[in-house]
Amino acid sequence: MAARDSLLELQKKIGQTVLGQEAMIERLLIGLLANGNLLVEGLPGLAKTRAIKKLSSFLDAGLSRIQFTPDLLPSDITGSEIYYASDGKGEFRFQPGPIFNNLVLADEINRAPAKVQAALLEAMEERQVTVAGKTHALPPLFLVMATQNPIEQEGTYPLPEAQMDRFLMHVYVGYPEEKSERDIMLLVRSEEEPTKTDATHAATGKLSQDVIFTARSEIHAIQMTPAVEQYIVALIEATRYPERYDKDLRKWIQFGASPRGTIALDKCSRAYAWLRGGQFVRPDDVQAIVHDALRHRILLSYDAQAEGIKTDQVLDKVLQLVAIA
Repeated sequence: MAARDSLLELQKKIGQTVLGQEAMIERLLIGLLANGNLLVEGLPGLAKTRAIKKLSSFLDAGLSRIQFTPDLLPSDITGSEIYYASDGKGEFRFQPGPIFNNLVLADEINRAPAKVQAALLEAMEERQVTVAGKTHALPPLFLVMATQNPIEQEGTYPLPEAQMDRFLMHVYVGYPEEKSERDIMLLVRSEEEPTKTDATHAATGKLSQDVIFTARSEIHAIQMTPAVEQYIVALIEATRYPERYDKDLRKWIQFGASPRGTIALDKCSRAYAWLRGGQFVRPDDVQAIVHDALRHRILLSYDAQAEGIKTDQVLDKVLQLVAIA
């Protein structure tokens, strides 16, 4: 089976067990294919944890779940040197932390202090951990999905803009549609039947990691014309120099997207085009992914916040103003 067909089948399997969240599943796969990390924000109970657990169950990949709390230490994530004694001799050995896995769920990342957040984000960026002067590489297939709860902000530690910029995408998760709600209820009820087992999942087999690496090679070969490349650059420039486009836009944006935004749009639009079966990137592929790739890279002004303007509204305005070359 071709790599794209395998990934579409994987998406279908996850969608059958995570109902009403098709957009989140697609973004999760795009993050995996683009070799990036996701910051997922949504209310409790919207299947964020379930989605990455199901991805792990259908993909030949390990999963670690880290529940972020105020008393967490950096070593609880990265691991530490532990003293072992045997036959009268002792030595320090590195005990890897939960970050050493293929898929890492960082649950409620804003519940832990800045030092712990920095340890995770450094590992995400460098793909390695240094402890006691020794560097330990993370697995080749590696993805962090960090979640945030938009409510109950008391006692939390919001991620600084510079740290958020390290995430490939910032994905919003909303309530499922009404037609999916009853299906969710019936699905959970069937899973809780005493005779229900995971035998059916085991029988289907897991998707090999090699398929992901093959898909990444194919995505890298996706063509992008100079016109589409210039369109991506123009979108980024509009967030940095909004006064060239519109006076309201200038009033709303304090700081625009960094070069990481350009890179994210390139990677994500390629992965999106590949998933839809395209041989090249179209402007509508860029438009489909622009909110997730840029919403955490734009800092709104006080005027925008006072007017109740959201980042997605600013990006909608940018898409309206920037012409396709």
